[in-house]
Amino acid sequence: MPPRASGHLELLAPVANGPSPLVQLPRRKGGPVRAVLQRLLVAIGVLMLIAVVVWLDRDGYRDIDGKVSFLDAIYYATVTASTTGYGDVTPLSDTARLVNVLVITPLRVLFLIVLVGTTLEVLTERTREHLRQNRWRSTLRDHVLVVGYGTKGRSAVRALLEDGWDKSRIVAIDVDEAHVAAASEDGIAVVRGDGTRSEVLSRAGVESANRVVVAVPRDDTAVLVTLTVRGANPGVHVVAACREAENAPLLRSSGADSVVVSSAAAGRLLGLSSLSPAKGMVIEDLLVPGGGLDLVERAPTPAEVGQSLRASQDQVLAVVRAGEVLHFYDPAADPVRADDRLIVVPRLDG
Repeated sequence: MPPRASGHLELLAPVANGPSPLVQLPRRKGGPVRAVLQRLLVAIGVLMLIAVVVWLDRDGYRDIDGKVSFLDAIYYATVTASTTGYGDVTPLSDTARLVNVLVITPLRVLFLIVLVGTTLEVLTERTREHLRQNRWRSTLRDHVLVVGYGTKGRSAVRALLEDGWDKSRIVAIDVDEAHVAAASEDGIAVVRGDGTRSEVLSRAGVESANRVVVAVPRDDTAVLVTLTVRGANPGVHVVAACREAENAPLLRSSGADSVVVSSAAAGRLLGLSSLSPAKGMVIEDLLVPGGGLDLVERAPTPAEVGQSLRASQDQVLAVVRAGEVLHFYDPAADPVRADDRLIVVPRLDG
């Protein structure tokens, strides 16, 4: 029977002419548009201040048509601040000229600084972002790459953060603008693009990644992503999610080290909860962090080495030995070795 993903699984070729990948790093609130608006408000404020100063001392100025109105004062402020200076409105009295020297000239300089600063900021924003991305990419090592920042991807990132991973060591990939914005809002570096494309994966540093989480919504896309990841980094640990259990073998044969069947897991939890609410509560407690039961993988303590699993102060569920998982009821799990890894439910103090 052919594998299915919400219907028959159709392997779709990567989009050859899709949008170019765009790296979006977490940044502080604001940006060039906000900076331009702030500087524009400052410039308008400077112009209005000059106009008010001139209008209050309007008797010391002369216009070719006679007295200086407030509109003339605004006109004088604009041509003076922009250093145009047509000369049709001129200061005549000593007071007006002194105010021009002590007040209007510094304001003119401030106005020019605002304009030049805004222009330089807009022109150099792309260059600064390019340099920032190059520095980020040069230091990107042993990170977790999450392909797909939908519900599953965000939950995976949340679990990583709760386990102690730093946000700087997590990179997301997604083609959906809303998901890209959500990742950036969460402080996660994100590459906008199709995760089945080698160029996009390379932008996210797949070659130096420690783990890859494939959390795309379609099973066929998950297969393509896994194959592309394996081609770029044969040694990376790949965890993939699929909707249909019958597609899990295909994902494993494509190179996924671990496959999580989301529909089967959710259905089993629903079935257990309907038959025994207590069982469902225990499993939910394990899945939801901070609920009292947490799974932890750790090295054995010196006191545990050479002893039975039952001698541990924590509840040991499994032992990882030479890449093989031995459950607590397996006689081969005893005794504990120094190079083992223990999967335990930590015992709460008190």
